Amino acid sequence: MVSDEDLLRLSVRTGRHLLGAGVKLATAESCTAGWIAKILTDVPGSSDWFDSGYVCYSNESKQRDLGVAAATLATQGAVSEPTVREMAAGALERTGAAIAVAVSGIAGPTGAVPGKPVGTVWFALAHRRGQALEVTTRVKFFKGDRDAVRRKSVQFALQLVLALELPAAGR
Repeated sequence: MVSDEDLLRLSVRTGRHLLGAGVKLATAESCTAGWIAKILTDVPGSSDWFDSGYVCYSNESKQRDLGVAAATLATQGAVSEPTVREMAAGALERTGAAIAVAVSGIAGPTGAVPGKPVGTVWFALAHRRGQALEVTTRVKFFKGDRDAVRRKSVQFALQLVLALELPAAGR
């Protein structure tokens, strides 16, 4: 079980990582419903490295607030690699952040569809390398109830940010 304390410790590490590089993070969350932004902003001083968070639970909000294409949602679904790619890129385009993490998944207990069981969660991490936009994606299949899937999703999203190699501030 991923505890609140585990997530807070991970948030502190994430903050130090971002602050050390002098960059800010934005979040685009669906199944985690703002939990990533919440745990990050539980850290005092987080405004130095956290820009903003979008909670886009409905398909309409993903389109309106993050620019996810209606065609992507219609053909791929909300829980898909193309959708999280567009969510992360949209969050990055709409903010002053240098990095954006996006999450969309099926936390359960309902919502499973063929090929996408409960616990399926897609992640995207978008950042700029010079003028180029780089987006990496991952899919995870978490076990457990709704709370467990969401906690594991928050944990994995923060681990993705921590794994991103960032230059030291001022370089």
